Amino acid sequence: MACTLLKLTTILSLIMPLIITFLALNSQLAFSNDIEEDDDDQYVLDSPLMSSINLRSSRSRFLASVIKKGARCHPITNNVCNGIPANNGTSLLYCCKKHCRNILGDRNNCGQCGRKCKQGQRCCNRICTDITHNENHCGKCNKKCAKGINCDQGFCGYA
Repeated sequence: MACTLLKLTTILSLIMPLIITFLALNSQLAFSNDIEEDDDDQYVLDSPLMSSINLRSSRSRFLASVIKKGARCHPITNNVCNGIPANNGTSLLYCCKKHCRNILGDRNNCGQCGRKCKQGQRCCNRICTDITHNENHCGKCNKKCAKGINCDQGFCGYA
């Protein structure tokens, strides 16, 4: 009985520091399911677009100050999203293949129309970035690990 109790105490004394360390670092973890992709279905423009002059009233009118994600456009005849800043500077819209795209964060149009990021990368401010091992973009763009903590497989882990 005393031998069993001694073994149990020894096992617990070895496991407890690991449990405490895990719980202390738990707040540093960034899960891959937490990756950016905002759920808004529209871009809020930083400044409204001016339309062409209305010939009937000789006054200008403003187009709506939002553009739906994936809105149709045409580079020549209907270019409603040619270098338009939106969402307080976090989006920059361009007409890519007849649709408005945010080149600051679109994995299929990263930094310019048609530039695709590789597997395990996200478009972080126009640059395809490895989010699995980057301490400044760990698991998602702009998710920084604490100083001295490494990013491993998209998680801020142990020092």
